[in-house]
Amino acid sequence: MDIQSPIDTRQRRVSCRTYDGRPLDDRTKERLRAFSRENTRGPFGNALRFDLIDLTEAERAELKSLGTYGVIKGATLFIAGAVRKGPRAMEDYGYGMERNILFATSLGLGTCWLGGTLNRAGFARKIGLTPDELMPAISPVGHPAEKRSLTDRAFRWMAKSDRRKPWEELFFDEKPGHPLAKEQVGAIGEALELVRIGPSASNRQPWRIIRDGEAYHFFLQRTPGYDRMTGEIRLQEVDMGIALCHFELAARELGIAGNWQQVKPSLDATTWEYIVSWANHPS
Repeated sequence: MDIQSPIDTRQRRVSCRTYDGRPLDDRTKERLRAFSRENTRGPFGNALRFDLIDLTEAERAELKSLGTYGVIKGATLFIAGAVRKGPRAMEDYGYGMERNILFATSLGLGTCWLGGTLNRAGFARKIGLTPDELMPAISPVGHPAEKRSLTDRAFRWMAKSDRRKPWEELFFDEKPGHPLAKEQVGAIGEALELVRIGPSASNRQPWRIIRDGEAYHFFLQRTPGYDRMTGEIRLQEVDMGIALCHFELAARELGIAGNWQQVKPSLDATTWEYIVSWANHPS
């Protein structure tokens, strides 16, 4: 089971905070549950586990005023998950969770990344979070309401969700400061564009990509102090996982050969942190 036409699916997906309250039919629910449960590894090999969480009316009332959950209207079903602590755990979680979200979108459902001020305690209990695991984010899933709530519209405006950084601020040729020309990249430009329009915490878009011959090197440009309040959960590293997911799914759909490799280039990118490279040669 996989995502049909990831490029089209991602282009259609928008964050949804307002749901009409209708339950999912059994077939849709089981397809989503099966996909999420089979989604157990990211590019760096960390152990992931995801499941669907049904909240009772009492549980919704308990959580309604706590953290980010309070801005979600009409949702009773959530995708929640856990990743075992370890190097690149956040990136793997972001990668896996975005795959779940895109699969839900392909089924015609609405979703919304919830991290940051999310109160995780109730969801951690529901999924049986262990001491060696983290739950970086969750997502409601359901049928979008016909009209967004006022709160939904306000959050979308504050997050600048309809705006993204321009191409020349994100993608570079051989070195930072030398923008990659769209007309020079051919089909892989669709994969880069899918990265550009991807979701990120506070719409910061911390990913930077440098083309180096046939390889594409992914870097993280951190926002100073951004993850200070979230402790072990580093949302900008989760964002990098989302970027990796978008690029890989688009490359696979376009028939562009390659895989994730650790081939850190000798580039002067001192303010960026190297994450991984997409390349089509032996690692």
